[in-house]
Amino acid sequence: MPAKFALPYNPENPLYRLTPEQVEELGKEFDSLHDEIFSSLGDTDARYIRSMITLQRRLIAMSRGVLLFSRFTPAWLVGTVGLSTAKILENMEIGHNVMHGQWDWMNDPNINSSTRDWDTASPAAAWKHSHNYVHHTYTNIIGKDKDVGYEIFRVDPRQPWNPAYLLQPIGNIVLMALFEWGVALHDLDFEKIKKGEKSKKQVLDELKAIGVKARRQILKDYIGWPALSGRSGYKTTVKANAIANVVRNVWSNAIIFCGHFPDQTFVFTEEEVENETRGGWYVRQLIGAANIDGGPLFHVMAGNLSFQVEHHLYPDMPSSRYQQIAPRVRDICEKYGLPYNTGPLRKQWGTVQRTILRLAFPGGSPRPKPGPYVTPPEIKAERERAKERVPAFP
Repeated sequence: MPAKFALPYNPENPLYRLTPEQVEELGKEFDSLHDEIFSSLGDTDARYIRSMITLQRRLIAMSRGVLLFSRFTPAWLVGTVGLSTAKILENMEIGHNVMHGQWDWMNDPNINSSTRDWDTASPAAAWKHSHNYVHHTYTNIIGKDKDVGYEIFRVDPRQPWNPAYLLQPIGNIVLMALFEWGVALHDLDFEKIKKGEKSKKQVLDELKAIGVKARRQILKDYIGWPALSGRSGYKTTVKANAIANVVRNVWSNAIIFCGHFPDQTFVFTEEEVENETRGGWYVRQLIGAANIDGGPLFHVMAGNLSFQVEHHLYPDMPSSRYQQIAPRVRDICEKYGLPYNTGPLRKQWGTVQRTILRLAFPGGSPRPKPGPYVTPPEIKAERERAKERVPAFP
C-alpha cells in the first residue's frame, strides 16, 4: 500500500489491518461471487421483477380508482394507503433498481436502465449520473461523493463547523417530507455551480429537465387525478396524493439515510484511495454502508436497500439476490476480520438522527465502530445440523 496510508483519515479503518495480498485475495473472492450469481440469472429472476411491476401497477390502478370516491372516508383511507404503498414499491424496488441496470441482462426494452423513468421529481438521466456514477464510484470519499451529508448536513465530526449547521435538524425534517425534490435539486451539484465548473447553458438545461418532471408530477397528482374525483372529491383526492407522496418521501429518506449515515460507517479522503485496488474498492463499499434487519416484506418495501452493503458491493446485481448472497458476504467479512454493519431499523435510524442533531453544534467526536464480524453461535449450530442432515453416499 502507498506510504500515505500510514496516516489514514480514521486509524480504526479495518482496511489497514489487511496486507496487500489479503486485499487482492478478497477482491478475487468478491469478483467470483459476482460472476457466480450472474451466471445463474434466468427465468426465475425475470419473473420476479415482472411480477413486482404487475403488482405495483394493479395496486396503483386500484388505489386511483378507489380515490375517485375519496369524499367517503373509508375509500379515502383505502386509497391513500394503497397509493402510498404503490409509490414506495415503484420508487424503491422498481425505479431505483431498474435504473441501476440490475435487469438490463433481460434485454427487455421496458425494463431497462436506458429507457426507464420513475414517479419522482428527479430526472432519470441526472439521477443516474449523480447516483449510479458519482456516488457508487466515489462512495464516502470526502469532496468527491456528494451524498456525504448531501452538501447540506454535517455528518462527520471532522467536518468544519459553521453556524448554518444549527439549522440542520429543521432542514432534516423538511428534507424527509420533500425528499424527492431535495434529490432533484441535489443532482444539480451546487458546488460545481458556485465554482463555475458548469456552464450557464448546462445549468439551464438541467433546471428545464427538473421543471418538466415537476410539471408532470403536479399535473398528475394535484390536478389530473383529483379532477376525476369531481368537485366534491377534488380536495380530498389532492390530500390523499399529497400524503402518499410524503409517506413515500419519508420512507425512502429513512431507508437511504440508514444505509449511509449510521455510526458504523467509515469515510475516506481522496489521498487514501489514490492508488486503490479492486479489493480496496470492495472494502470501501463494505464499510461505507450499513444494512437494516427485517423480514421479507420489509426488504421488498425497502427496495432491498436494507441490504445496502450487498447493494454497494454489487450495484448491478438484481436486488432479489441480495438476501441470498448476504451469508456469503458475512463469511468473507469473518474470514478477513472485517465488520458487517447491520442493525434493526430503530437503531440505525436513531443513530442517524442523533448524528444530525449532535453535529449541528460545534465539536463532537467519532462514534465507536463495530469490530470484526463473528458468526453467531446459533447460526454455526444450524450449519452443523444442516451438514448432519445431508446423506452420505459411498
